[in-house]
This record gives sequence, C-alpha cells and structure tokens, in this order.
Amino acid sequence: MRPLDRVLQRWRIARAGPWLADGAEVLDVGCADGALFRRLRRLGPGLGVEPTLDAPRAVARSELRPGRVPDAVPPGRTFDAVTLLAVLEHVPAAAQRALADACAALVRPGGVAVVTVPAPAVDRVLAVLRRLRLVDGMSLDEHFGFDPRDVPRVFAAPHWELVRHRPFQLGLNNLFVFRRTPTRAR
Repeated sequence: MRPLDRVLQRWRIARAGPWLADGAEVLDVGCADGALFRRLRRLGPGLGVEPTLDAPRAVARSELRPGRVPDAVPPGRTFDAVTLLAVLEHVPAAAQRALADACAALVRPGGVAVVTVPAPAVDRVLAVLRRLRLVDGMSLDEHFGFDPRDVPRVFAAPHWELVRHRPFQLGLNNLFVFRRTPTRAR
C-alpha cells in the first residue's frame, strides 16, 4: 500500500469514525491490515475479516481473521456495528444482498452499518494514479461497474434503514449509514 492509498484509507476511516460509539464492538468486513482498529483505539474489542490474510492476528484490542463474512465469524458473536469501507464495490452484485443480510444477522438491533463506496469516476482516476505509481489501487478489477445508487437497495428493509448518505472526497466517495431495525435476521 502506497502513501496515497493510506491517505485515502484514513479519510474513509475518519468519515466512518463518528458513527462508531466509544467502546463499540465492530465487525470490519474487508479489514485489510486492521487500520480501522489501529486508528480508532477507542472502540471495544472487534473482529476484522479479510480474505487476503494468511493467518489470524491481533491488532489493538481486536482480532483479524482470514476469510469472508459470515463464515469467518465465530458462532453466536454479535456486534454493535459493521463497517464495509471500500468493500461493497468488490462484491459481485448477485452476492451483495446476501452479504447485507449476513451483516444484519451479526449486528444487534439499533446497531449500524457504515459503508463507503466510490463514485464510478474513481476507477478512471485510480487507473491514472496507478500508472503514475502513486497508488496501488487495490483490486480495481473487482469493481464490477458498481453504482453507489444501488447501496440503499442492498442494505434495505426489513433489516436496514438508511440514516445518512453523504458524498465526500469531492464527490468521488460516498458514506452510507444504516440502522439495524428490530426485525429478526437469519
């Protein structure tokens, strides 16, 4: 990960942070190297799940596990919040709703899902930055033509209620916050 990748990652974390309460137990889907837990040390013990990890490891007060949600999450464990920062655009469209439903089953009613997704123009910007060797642009080939307008349809009723949508990074990125409804998730 290059310095500009880190800057963009920290920016996403800074946007998500205000939606995560002090002491909250957070499930970070696509946690990379656990940057969210290192940056937000005020969080409670959390779990990061990342398919590119080779082995489990500890970061701050949290555990990182290789794999995907929900399989990598210990049975019976639930969270106050789930974060998917620059993750949903890497999930094939046919699997996105199942991921949102799996997150609903892992987040306690009243908890939140904090999601960031890039605008479609970001692919072209990152391609140029990658050619200039300013970013690694992790897994750009996995964006699947993602459209941020689809996020509210993915994290939808009956399990999720949209609380906030706000573009940031000059409109090149989007923050979505959903509240977990009291419905029973699978």
